[in-house]
Amino acid sequence: MSNTPLHQLSATRLAQLLTSRQVSAHEVVTDHLVQIEATNPLVNAIVTLDADRALARAAWCDDVIVKSGPVGPLHGIPIAHKDLQDTAGLRTTYGSPIYEHHVPSRDSLLVQRAKAAGAICVGKTNTPEFGTGSHTYNAVFGVTRNPWSTTYSAGGSSGGAAAALAARMVPLCDGSDMGGSLRNPASFCNVVGLRPSAGLVPSWPVTDGWFTLAVDGPMARSVRDAALLLSVIGGHDPRSPIAWPESAERFRSSLETDVRSRRVAWCPSPAGVPVDPRVSDVLETNARPALEAMGVELVDEQPDLDGAEKSFLVLRAWHYAMSLGDDYQNHRHQINDDVAWNIEWGLRLRVDQISEAIEIRTALYERVAAFMQGVDALAMPVSQVPPFLASERWVTSINDETQRTYLDWMRSCYLVSATGLPSISVPAGFTDEGLPVGLQLVGRPCGDFALLELAHAAELAMGASALCPPLALGTR
Repeated sequence: MSNTPLHQLSATRLAQLLTSRQVSAHEVVTDHLVQIEATNPLVNAIVTLDADRALARAAWCDDVIVKSGPVGPLHGIPIAHKDLQDTAGLRTTYGSPIYEHHVPSRDSLLVQRAKAAGAICVGKTNTPEFGTGSHTYNAVFGVTRNPWSTTYSAGGSSGGAAAALAARMVPLCDGSDMGGSLRNPASFCNVVGLRPSAGLVPSWPVTDGWFTLAVDGPMARSVRDAALLLSVIGGHDPRSPIAWPESAERFRSSLETDVRSRRVAWCPSPAGVPVDPRVSDVLETNARPALEAMGVELVDEQPDLDGAEKSFLVLRAWHYAMSLGDDYQNHRHQINDDVAWNIEWGLRLRVDQISEAIEIRTALYERVAAFMQGVDALAMPVSQVPPFLASERWVTSINDETQRTYLDWMRSCYLVSATGLPSISVPAGFTDEGLPVGLQLVGRPCGDFALLELAHAAELAMGASALCPPLALGTR
């Protein structure tokens, strides 16, 4: 075993060391808790720490592995759950003052699955209020900062997860994504975030089990580790009406493959959205040459995304009204204006507007799915801007084009959400200021495994994911 600190190792490597009993779960968890103590005050990523129970669980893992072997593929590996996931006996606030002292009595399905696979929860990661927006701040815990430069945003809404990963506090996290909340913070923090196909990671409990714009998914420091977590949290569950019919164990298979026959559509400005030149420069000078060096066929084409924005915004507002309407009616004074705006829009919607949005989205899917028959993937920006100052609420202008709401500047992500296609953010490089930029790869319908294969190859070719922020190296 090398002298590399345990908190610097990948989840895949830690699993090997734990299974072979070269290290103990106690050693792994203790090392990560020390890293949390050193780095979390600088970035505010983990907002509720569960150190005592984590150490007790580590002792249990060490006892069990001696007696009967590992209980699952994540045996003894630390994980932090987004503060939107219910955790039994552990505070879950959803980033809202309304639920500041809320302690659930049951685990969400995702948490149940991670625990059953042997993972050790060390705490909860920060999220904006009810996961609203791509900048992580709320009235309960404050702002999460970017480990690459703490004056900048870590993105959102899974910003706490991305910052915790980048700062080496944990090797695995989960996140959720409606308009880009797995992908944007991954791009901002130089980690990996996968938005899987709807139903691959079933969600429970939920308000609407048929809703497909919002999904849960894995986050990690590498594509391989993200696939490992996906193999555990994905797969069929009868409590979800849209759950995939089979197990997700396939995602533990090797991602090594020859991608030279893949055809990738290069989309530097999907649907003509404005993109900050600093993002474009990183993708053109690092990501595109890396893809070309891999031998994939790059074509300058893009699908027709007409109607994606309208359908996404209407269905998002409808969902907000349905899931948060009661909180709005009873606690309006405790809800921030961006959340309230979405709920109010949803409450004003007419049946014909919702019906039209569903029809538009269906036509969009059919059109984009037909386009994807001619390519294996799309390559485009994750976020239209690099990380912005943490003191700002949201981006108000891109290339002198006004962004009217907290959502506008994330169109490069939410237009993809509307299509229903799986997509992933992979570290692509850094701006001249040293701020991370991600490449978004979008796969074919239900083509999550093929997407991960391509993303793994691209990750190795671009090389950015191997880099670690100085903050994570110089605090101990």
